[in-house]
Amino acid sequence: MIVVTGGAGFIGSALVCSLNELGHDDILVVDHLGTTEKWKNLVPLRFADYLDKDQFIGRLEDNAFGSSIDTILHLGACSSTTERDATYLMENNFRYTERIGHWWEKHPDTRFIYASSAATYGDGTHGYRDGTDSLDCLRPLNMYGYSKHLFDKVAFRNGWLKRIVGLKYFNVFGPNEYHKGDMRSVINKAFRRVRDEGVISLFRSYHPQYGDGEQLRDFIYVKDAVAMTLFFMEQRSAGGLFNIGTGVARSWNDVAKALFSALGKKPVIEYIEMPEEIQDKYQYFTQADPSALRDAGCTVVCRSLEESITDFVVNYLQHAAHLEPQGNR
Repeated sequence: MIVVTGGAGFIGSALVCSLNELGHDDILVVDHLGTTEKWKNLVPLRFADYLDKDQFIGRLEDNAFGSSIDTILHLGACSSTTERDATYLMENNFRYTERIGHWWEKHPDTRFIYASSAATYGDGTHGYRDGTDSLDCLRPLNMYGYSKHLFDKVAFRNGWLKRIVGLKYFNVFGPNEYHKGDMRSVINKAFRRVRDEGVISLFRSYHPQYGDGEQLRDFIYVKDAVAMTLFFMEQRSAGGLFNIGTGVARSWNDVAKALFSALGKKPVIEYIEMPEEIQDKYQYFTQADPSALRDAGCTVVCRSLEESITDFVVNYLQHAAHLEPQGNR
């Protein structure tokens, strides 16, 4: 059995979809649906069962699953970079992952892959090279990043990273993020306004090295991020921290132009003030160093930003469509 926590969420449901396409349906989806609309991500997917996250962790620790779990893909977390409840993030993001880690210690034949984040790198002062050499030097800019960084450090200190895999996802975007509210990608949030009004709003820059809209990020399409993730499910000997990104930084202006192009419109960009509460927590540059990924044998070739946005717009956003296995279409 394959367990996917956060399996109704953005990357988690995309993972389940790809697993279905690979012929896997003995999948336990773990999530907390609450009053969100993310249940819609599950509708086209095939899986054996669903458990709320609180039910799952209790049953896991009680050894209710015996030796039936082959792989745990732990994507479940609060992904809001503006969440201010540090107690909640410590319990939901750090402590929950640590509890799975302690279970794995007793069941080391289970493949354990968990989601870390590029937010752990902070302002990039120490670069974006993955691995453990610079763990103690990293200074995340928000509590979300710290909740992820703290588990990376615990996993390293306990020696777990010799056998388990932590994936530092960069700016992932694509279908199935409809439920994420303010945490949706700019592409998703701006789509309707670009389509209907022909204009997009981007944040002004408050850094002298970057012009308005020229802040740079490593944007990766969810389909490529999932392909990289599933590589580590098959490559069971790999352990450590790995970046999940394209290795190419692109500007927000590039994103806007690609969105306009996908809709057949001329770019009209307006620059607006950045909320004061995030100005000192804003990452102006991120770019994954993919060296360790390639050294591990991963040969996934990422789509270009323009190709990714076109696929997202034409095949999903224009129809409010969700990912579904090819065999279901």
